Amino acid sequence: MQGFRMDDTLEQVILVDMEDKEIGRADKLPAHRLGYLHRAVSICIVDDQGRMLLQRRAASKYHSAGLWANACCSHPRPGEATDRAASRRLPEELGFSCPLSWKAQTHYRAQVAADLIEDEFVHIFVGRHNGEVYPNPQEVDDVSWFDYNSLNAEIMRNPDKYTYWFRHYIRVFGKDLFEAP
Repeated sequence: MQGFRMDDTLEQVILVDMEDKEIGRADKLPAHRLGYLHRAVSICIVDDQGRMLLQRRAASKYHSAGLWANACCSHPRPGEATDRAASRRLPEELGFSCPLSWKAQTHYRAQVAADLIEDEFVHIFVGRHNGEVYPNPQEVDDVSWFDYNSLNAEIMRNPDKYTYWFRHYIRVFGKDLFEAP
């Protein structure tokens, strides 16, 4: 599989029911191949100008490579709280930290590659950041800032340039995701 990295085989995800109650664990890649419902975190970062930070996923990613998404996404590790997972993942992908606040939760299920299904119960966190961004090249090919109106218009014109989950977030939560403490 193109973009497959050894560390992808080492990660486990937390399997959950539709109320986000933990019901087990599974290795990350098989969980995605079999479409198991699992817990995830997504982070949206905004600046003082009301713009959201987007990342273009690295070409080496095992799914949704080269597509634009919110600042970063991940999975809590077994025994790890969702807020800790979000705080851990942000500097790993984008090279900075900032306070994050829980914003919402949602569920989506989507085919993200020929043999991979994302079925995620997602906790969305938001944060405010006005400084430099230092993307990890193994995770991120590019970053850009968008205001809500420009982003919404761009997604309408070119939906296939954006990940399924990010389009879902914008459709469900809209401008609310651009509000950070």
